[in-house]
Amino acid sequence: MAVDTNKPSSANWWKWFDPRARDVGTWAFILNRITALGLTLYLFLHLVVLSTLAQGPQAYESFLNLIKNPIYTFGELLVVIAGIYHGLNGIRIGWTTFFKGAPIQKQILYVVLVVALIFIIFFAIRMFTT
Repeated sequence: MAVDTNKPSSANWWKWFDPRARDVGTWAFILNRITALGLTLYLFLHLVVLSTLAQGPQAYESFLNLIKNPIYTFGELLVVIAGIYHGLNGIRIGWTTFFKGAPIQKQILYVVLVVALIFIIFFAIRMFTT
């Protein structure tokens, strides 16, 4: 009996961490989970920042001075990338689940990745040129 590389048994649990021989769907699933965790972390950070901004105009001015650097802009771009991929992949998952897209879900994933890349490039240009 052959062992499926995408579903390792408990005897060889370490293969779950081996990135070789993974299916495209597995990579899409892993990336979807990572973006979900990142967006959840960002939500908590966003709430912390909003709570500091409620301290008054001086706190708001100091926050604006803090975010005027390329590192912060790059972090915002990561949030945009995660949101775009997570949203489009969620639409893909819903479409393949509820409609007849299951046989062509790899092709739909490639379309989602191309569309996501177009959006990401657009937002990156807008974020770093203004």
